[in-house]
Amino acid sequence: MTAVSGSPDITGRVSALLPSIAAQAHDAERERMVSPEIISALADAGAIHALVPRALGGGEVHPVAFLEMVEQISRADASVGWVVMIGATSAINAAYLEESVARAVFGDGPGAYTAGIFAPRNAATRVDGGYRLSGRWSFGSGCQHASWIALNNLVGEERGAPFFAQVPASDFKIVDTWDVSGLRATGSHDVEVTDAFVPEGYGYFIGDRPRYDSPLYHFSVMGLLSIAVAAVALGAARGAVDDIREIAVAKTPTSRRRKLADWNVAQVDFAQAEASVRAGRAFLIETIGDMWAALERGDSPSSEQRALVRLAATAAVQGSVRAVDTAYNLGGATSIYATSTLQRRFRDIHTLTQHIMVGQTSLEAAGRTLLGLDVPPGFL
Repeated sequence: MTAVSGSPDITGRVSALLPSIAAQAHDAERERMVSPEIISALADAGAIHALVPRALGGGEVHPVAFLEMVEQISRADASVGWVVMIGATSAINAAYLEESVARAVFGDGPGAYTAGIFAPRNAATRVDGGYRLSGRWSFGSGCQHASWIALNNLVGEERGAPFFAQVPASDFKIVDTWDVSGLRATGSHDVEVTDAFVPEGYGYFIGDRPRYDSPLYHFSVMGLLSIAVAAVALGAARGAVDDIREIAVAKTPTSRRRKLADWNVAQVDFAQAEASVRAGRAFLIETIGDMWAALERGDSPSSEQRALVRLAATAAVQGSVRAVDTAYNLGGATSIYATSTLQRRFRDIHTLTQHIMVGQTSLEAAGRTLLGLDVPPGFL
């Protein structure tokens, strides 16, 4: 695993938590919430603030190191990987806020868990000293653990861009809506706000320049979000491939005399699943590296580089889905039992595919960019 830039202990601390994460997965899914103890331990390990500026006590990690961190957590439990991914990408907001505000919201060092909903679903109103905010947002992953949540809003015609407002837990209500097939433990309920006051400075407009001059904060925000989603998929897929490897060498299917691993068809399918995960992962890491190199040179990444990151993230998810499906099918009846992690990985990854960051529209927009055509606003 790539060393975490600026925070060499994060990798080891997170690795030490993986057995506990895997052990609690069944209970977390039943409760539709990752345990507060796991979230607290991951925060103490530095995982939640991996993308926060070092000046504020965060990790400020390289995107590949972040991908690998989320990937290994998701290998143990995709729901935990997802909640960490949401917390970490929401905490990158610290780079856009005044230092005093950032410290008030995110704290010092590991800090507290914060969540965020990126889709601008409601309109904030400009008032003296800040904004008034009301409305309901869907898919509030991790909201049960959040001391603050970042909510994206439209603010009239003030800037022509969405406004990301930081709202404390005392000002939002969780509406229990998350009863779904996969990623159940993410607790992605609706969040409701009624006439909350957001003081000046407790938010920023999408497109504002970061306050810290680091390649990480000049990397495409949309690109980072797509990488984060892909990391969860890659972790789930790696877990599924590992699962079926263990099953194949131990299982003799009904009415057969040989182990599953001795079947030619199983060998071919397993090889293709392995290739799907590795190919998608390699393409994604390659595109991240190209864009990072441009940023380190002081160049602005090209539209093609940005589009390739989005394309690679979507391709990594698609390859991961193929691998999980193959593993699930090879497992036969073993895969359908609640005691099998394959059935949970299957449900989790097919829920993940519905995320807009890695859906069919990403492929369309990437294709338009690579063909030299205009792309939807905000894609890059």
